[in-house]
Amino acid sequence: MIKIIKMKKQIFVLVSLFVLTYSCKQDNTTTTAEQETSSISDPLPSWNDGKTKDEIIAFVKKVTTEGTQDFVPVEDRIATFDNDGTLWAEQPIYFQLFFALDQIKVLAPEHPEWKTTEPFKSVLEDDMKGVLKSGKEGLLKIAMASHANIDAEDFKSAVKTWMATAKHPRFNQPYNAVVYQPMLELMTYLEANGFTNFIVSGGDIDFMRAWATETYGIPSHRIVGSTVEAEYDNTDGKASVIRLPGVVLADRGDGKPIGIYRHIGKKPIFAAGNSDGDLEMLHYTDANAHPSLKLYVHHTDETREWAYDRDSPIGELNKGLDEAMAKNWTIANMKNDWNTVFSFEK
Repeated sequence: MIKIIKMKKQIFVLVSLFVLTYSCKQDNTTTTAEQETSSISDPLPSWNDGKTKDEIIAFVKKVTTEGTQDFVPVEDRIATFDNDGTLWAEQPIYFQLFFALDQIKVLAPEHPEWKTTEPFKSVLEDDMKGVLKSGKEGLLKIAMASHANIDAEDFKSAVKTWMATAKHPRFNQPYNAVVYQPMLELMTYLEANGFTNFIVSGGDIDFMRAWATETYGIPSHRIVGSTVEAEYDNTDGKASVIRLPGVVLADRGDGKPIGIYRHIGKKPIFAAGNSDGDLEMLHYTDANAHPSLKLYVHHTDETREWAYDRDSPIGELNKGLDEAMAKNWTIANMKNDWNTVFSFEK
């Protein structure tokens, strides 16, 4: 694994730009048994008792209680979740960039010229400083080589293979194990109360779809993400879709409401994010005529995870944090509100 070193903020932003560019449906009917079970047991055991947990449970009760003015029909109970930094970790760099760098190494035997050509030379030498020094142009070359001009099914297979073998450099766990247990519980709780959960990620939609269903229980048609150009190919009678360079949707910032509009067709009544890149999604949710809950995951636990917000080059939470506090949105303080961060802690 490439050694991560501290770099200037503007260089890491390029990493973020790279990810943005190349980046099992259940019955929605809430049964009486599900409601009774939810009311008897703690639906969110990894959440500490307190204001944040109370706000979530009170909101769900409010919108699911029939006969009240705040009741929301099942078909309108849409919940959207950012992925990086909201459902799984995003430090020290976005996980999709780790995949891209490792994929370059997998493809290297087919490209002997990479041994002397930047930025590939730096990738093969585990020189992150050299990779980032290549700037946006270098990162786009890595993106094109690892993500584009490839059959969509082959890309999916490559992601699955990587996910089954690669390990996070800090936790020594598969990347799809570095997910937040409290957020998994939250999604389960919402599903049990008639919500339909969607992932709305800045990451590549095909990257997400390769593993997210198994990890989160979210089917592929409920995953919204950054989308690349594609073309249909039927060479030798083998019908396939080829991923191409170029972006159809960068699903970050104002791209998130657009992605929700295109893929879902309804404003959410629940939205969770962790950065300024999610702010527009929370605005869109706040504009719903139905009652809504806007949740920010605030990274405050430097011991169990990381502590970062306003000055972080990855997952910057600055404007969003100010607005959340001013509008009394729900903020999950990781250090104070979660008694468990990852399931492998247990």
